[in-house]
Amino acid sequence: MKELQHLNKYFKKYKTQLFTGILITIIAKLFTVFVPKLIGSIIDVIDTYLKQPDGNFEDFKAELLQNILLIIGTAIITGILTFFMRQTIINMSRYIEFDLKNEIYKQYQKLSLNFYKKNRTGDLMNRISEDVSQVRMYAGPAIMYSINTITLFIVALVFMYRAAPMLTLYTVVPLPILSVLIYKISKQIHKQSTLVQEYLSKLSTYSQETFSGISVIKAYNTEEKIITDFNQLSKDNKQQQLRLVQIRAFFFPMMMLLIGISNIIVIYIGGKQYINGIISLGTITEFIIYVNMLTWPVATVGWVTSIVQQAEASQKRINEFLKIEPEISNSVETPSVIEGKIAFKNVVFTYDDTNITALNGIDFNLNKGETLAIIGKTGSGKSTILDLVSRLYDVKSGQVLIDDCPIEELNLYDLRESIGYVPQDAFLFSDTIKNNIKFGYENATDDEVIEAAKNAYVHKNIIGFTKQYDTILGERGITLSGGQKQRVSIARAIIKNPKILLFDDCLSAVDTETEEKILNNLKRLTQETTTIIVTHRVSSAKNANQIIVLDNGKIIEQGNHDSLVEKDGYYAKLYLKQLSEKES
Repeated sequence: MKELQHLNKYFKKYKTQLFTGILITIIAKLFTVFVPKLIGSIIDVIDTYLKQPDGNFEDFKAELLQNILLIIGTAIITGILTFFMRQTIINMSRYIEFDLKNEIYKQYQKLSLNFYKKNRTGDLMNRISEDVSQVRMYAGPAIMYSINTITLFIVALVFMYRAAPMLTLYTVVPLPILSVLIYKISKQIHKQSTLVQEYLSKLSTYSQETFSGISVIKAYNTEEKIITDFNQLSKDNKQQQLRLVQIRAFFFPMMMLLIGISNIIVIYIGGKQYINGIISLGTITEFIIYVNMLTWPVATVGWVTSIVQQAEASQKRINEFLKIEPEISNSVETPSVIEGKIAFKNVVFTYDDTNITALNGIDFNLNKGETLAIIGKTGSGKSTILDLVSRLYDVKSGQVLIDDCPIEELNLYDLRESIGYVPQDAFLFSDTIKNNIKFGYENATDDEVIEAAKNAYVHKNIIGFTKQYDTILGERGITLSGGQKQRVSIARAIIKNPKILLFDDCLSAVDTETEEKILNNLKRLTQETTTIIVTHRVSSAKNANQIIVLDNGKIIEQGNHDSLVEKDGYYAKLYLKQLSEKES
């Protein structure tokens, strides 16, 4: 259970509820074990009266009624205490579930972009949902029933031993056998539980990817293949689940067998002792009730063991991610004031997941308020420069400077707060258009939202919708066209009035006329903002203060539009080609 030690901090946090629940559980079980004693007394009273029929009937009736009332009262008190027991311990487990999910989610937020490249969304979701649910069962029901079982065993055995020591010893003979069986089977449960959770992750991942890529699946008419693959994955998952159920199914029959053996022992040995006058008939009845009262707790030993083993397997999967140290972390607690000056000094960057060197010896200086345009073929390293400015990665060689300060020495949150970023693949949330724009600046007014949409040249499209700015977008903004999504993303970036604006080929899905209008608006709005534009179009780059052309991670040309056209290199040829296409 070493992986489950991670939960100890939560048990400490909710120690009041935990200790209160434990205390109530113990008191409830104390009242429960009085019932067999009272029933045994009733049997003895009846047995005594039958042996002495000339006794006082009123005394017999009064004693019988007193015991019956005590049984009813004990049952009522036990029921009330059981209710409060569940209200404390089970509620505590829900609080722990809430805190653990938040801890995992917070860790997910801290982990770097590189982590998400190596792990699938479905697996991430499964660990924060299915795995946490398994752990909650340990933090609540498993603890509650364990306390129930332990308390009932101890108290019942004490009562039994005081009533008939020798008969008690015979009754507990099957318990060592039970312990060995639990140990053997629990190891198998732990192993199989790990496999079950892994297959659930695979199923979640496949489902998530299928739903996200449903348009591609339909376009390529591959629904039948997807269904076939999903069915096979579901069958594999079912087989793993069935194996776990089969292992767990050994417990209950064995528990019942052992309880049955104990009953036979009680009847046989107890009967002989009754005949010999060692114990009373009520004591035998009391023992039979005690043994059968222990049936459910003994049966829950297997169930609790299974829960603990599944929780251990799930918590191990959770801890794998919780123990990961973020590659990018904030090492500066003091606030950093960002002005917007950017410099790259002989920057070399290699992606460790692919071992591809995306940038090799990149040098440039960009003053506050200036615009840099980056042009190059696909895979030349353009987007990587934006990622490094946002500090989504740290460079291994060279330096990235912001306001003449190494980027690692700036407050990470202040740095990212000062950046407006428009990715190449515009991502919109399943929310209203208004809220998607306000994602850039949460406290923006409706007028500011409309103004940002106008500057991104998407306002006319939005007011054409039935619900206008309150239109709910589908997942990933599927309701909008590619160009509309890009322009909403631009509105989201400029509404926060950032010090640095990063555009990653974000005008590729709009026509040249719309592009020109958006660029003119951006030029007016970003006079005090440092801007980097990644693009394939010369029309987006020509007005920049500085242009660099990348090829295989190296700068092959650098200058402004006029100087690069005069060089008659890659940029000039691209300019002439795109100019002729526009004229034709």
